Amino acid sequence: MTRTILSSPTKEVIIGFDQPFCVIGERINPTGRKLLAAEMKEGNYSRVEADALAQVAAGATVLDINAGIPLADEPKILADCIKLVQSITDVPLSIDSSIIDALEAGLSVYQGKALVNSVTGEDESLERVLPLIKKYGAAVVAISNDETGISTDPDVRYAVAKKIVERAADYGIPREDVVVDPLVMPVGAMNDAGLQVFALVRRLREELKVNTTCGASNVGFGVPNRHALTGHFISMAAAMGMTSAIMSPLHAEQMTAVQAANVLNGHDPDCSVWLAKNRPPAPEGETGSRGRRGGRRRRG
Repeated sequence: MTRTILSSPTKEVIIGFDQPFCVIGERINPTGRKLLAAEMKEGNYSRVEADALAQVAAGATVLDINAGIPLADEPKILADCIKLVQSITDVPLSIDSSIIDALEAGLSVYQGKALVNSVTGEDESLERVLPLIKKYGAAVVAISNDETGISTDPDVRYAVAKKIVERAADYGIPREDVVVDPLVMPVGAMNDAGLQVFALVRRLREELKVNTTCGASNVGFGVPNRHALTGHFISMAAAMGMTSAIMSPLHAEQMTAVQAANVLNGHDPDCSVWLAKNRPPAPEGETGSRGRRGGRRRRG
């Protein structure tokens, strides 16, 4: 059974086929968030702190940290944010950057076993990122694209994922430390995008035996009622074998879908989490498990 183990100084999270779906909170990312980007560039991390706490409270089990801001000192900002978030939460982190110096800066201050987001199938990316993964004992997200770009053929994306897993093994990185992102396309632009991912996730699980993740919100880009669509996608992908997603835990539709997937996949024993989240409150004036009204019963 493939288990990807991530850790902070005080908490361990397992991504695996026999584990509850892992929610990787996506909010600490300045892309498309002008105010957050400006604050982070100035060294103001109050919004980073608020986003971290809010996502953990909403159910995130891992937090993704991205500091990709044009003309900013990304290595310093990323390291600062990692130290801050680790000081106020106990969840493991995903260190998210395409800049090798930023990844090393983040890994050098991280306490525990991090997830690195990400490496692609491009030879240059493999040669630069995989030695860092080995050096710091991290796990890595493997993006299923290479020098030719993102293929619309799921067989090609599978081949890229297989190449990354095999190249990682050459560096002494086991397959359980490679979490494959099969790449989710917007269904508004590619009608069979969901079907492609479902088939590819099943194959990655059964043939390559790796855990999987994705940027879940991509599937509903440009489509009305996006969060509901994303939630349904998550639950269906989990049924096919997807074990984690980079997503927003602040959207109830998506978290409800995760909770439902955990129940239906047998990863919520006795439906305890589902019941805790969805049991209706006792009517006013009633207490106890049998719903008796306060005070003694009258005997007839």
